Amino acid sequence: MKWFYLNTGFNTGKSNMDFDLSLAKNRTADEAYFRLYRWMPYCISLGVNQSFSSVNSTKAAKNNIDVVQRPTGGRAILHAEELTYSVVYPLNKISSLRNLYCEINKALREGLILYDDRLSAVELESEQPDLRKFYKEPVSEICFAVSAKSEIQFAGKKLIGSAQRKINDTVLQHGSILCGDYHKSITEYLNSSEENLVKINDELFNKTIELENILGYDTDYKKLEDSIVAGFEKHFNIKFENVRSEVFSTTEK
Repeated sequence: MKWFYLNTGFNTGKSNMDFDLSLAKNRTADEAYFRLYRWMPYCISLGVNQSFSSVNSTKAAKNNIDVVQRPTGGRAILHAEELTYSVVYPLNKISSLRNLYCEINKALREGLILYDDRLSAVELESEQPDLRKFYKEPVSEICFAVSAKSEIQFAGKKLIGSAQRKINDTVLQHGSILCGDYHKSITEYLNSSEENLVKINDELFNKTIELENILGYDTDYKKLEDSIVAGFEKHFNIKFENVRSEVFSTTEK
């Protein structure tokens, strides 16, 4: 199977989500894709089953923040000071969705260690939370309030959040590597009671952590990108191919 790597740089929220969907829908047999990207302007993404009414879109627009719905599940994320990844992988090449989820996170961990060896302390979450119970709680409005099994943590705090979905014969997985702490400002844009916002804010500060908080220096995004790519190649024992010359359309099919 051939692996292709794309770095599409900065794009709007809609462009980024459309691109992921396009990769998943246009992948040909025996191909997998790994993409890195960022967000301009910053963007709040909602899980596929989450209502836009949970976010104050008017305030977000006033502050030049996109609001978009992801094709995957989960809850709201403010994409800001982060590096985002996506993987598009053939369904018939995996033993299970859970196993692929775990292996991708192991590859991300390899990349983090290459970026700074102090990140060898990052671990994969070993427990699967009761998400049905969690989604009944006020803090469930945000994605980073809980860690799923195999997600990456540092000192018990979530560093990378990911989501996964089957699309025809393809698996799409994408997620956020937290670099700076601006993602915590999401509470400014949630339509929720003051009491709930306080709880959500506490959860973000108590259960998430960022590379800059761990390492004490500004993120070198180019080095981080190169390290994550190298980590994927090392873990999966692959060498990325040059991207095919065709331009992927972001038009829904």
